[in-house]
Amino acid sequence: MDVREAVQTRFTCRAFRPTPVPLGKVADILRLAGRAPSGGNLQPWHVWALAGEALESLKAAVRAHTAAGQFFEGEIEYAIYPPDLKEPYAGRRFRNGEAFYTALGVARDDHEGRMRQVAANFELFGAPVGLFLAVDRSMGPPQWADLGIFLQTLMLAARAEGLDTAPLEAWSLWPKTVRAHLGMPEELMLFCAVALGHADLEAPVNQVRAERAPLEEFATFRGF
Repeated sequence: MDVREAVQTRFTCRAFRPTPVPLGKVADILRLAGRAPSGGNLQPWHVWALAGEALESLKAAVRAHTAAGQFFEGEIEYAIYPPDLKEPYAGRRFRNGEAFYTALGVARDDHEGRMRQVAANFELFGAPVGLFLAVDRSMGPPQWADLGIFLQTLMLAARAEGLDTAPLEAWSLWPKTVRAHLGMPEELMLFCAVALGHADLEAPVNQVRAERAPLEEFATFRGF
């Protein structure tokens, strides 16, 4: 699979098959992702890869809370979205959510159904592997951008291996629980989890593809 195909076929998978992913393949993906560029070659990313009982134990710890209707713990360490999201960003987010819940057959007024789907984030949508990404708290926006480059490289490397992913910032809402289970040092901030595995391509939710803005909406060309 070349890089163009990997980019074109990558999507946020929200239903995985339970097929295990071998340790060697996960290590190869992370090793390749480690080739991602970073300013000053700081390589500010830290990764924990979990599978089997180690992953189930962490999911169970969060599940005990989500089953009771609790979807975050304590003070949120960073805002996933700006508090006053303006256009065109707010519209894009709304349409994405609308397409997603429509595919699931969950109505807008089905609060229980929507909460079940929120909780599914913390089950990693059934993926057999969970990757947890963190960055040192002393780092600034440029290094967070570097972490994003690493994340994208990781997801494309997974596609090259025929695997699918879901980057899940929702896991940042459980930093204390994740830190305790992973032995993550306090100086690191949890950014997200990444579900990794084989997509269940028959699941209706995996038929959804988020819209993309046309080139002329985000790019300006001069001097050509």
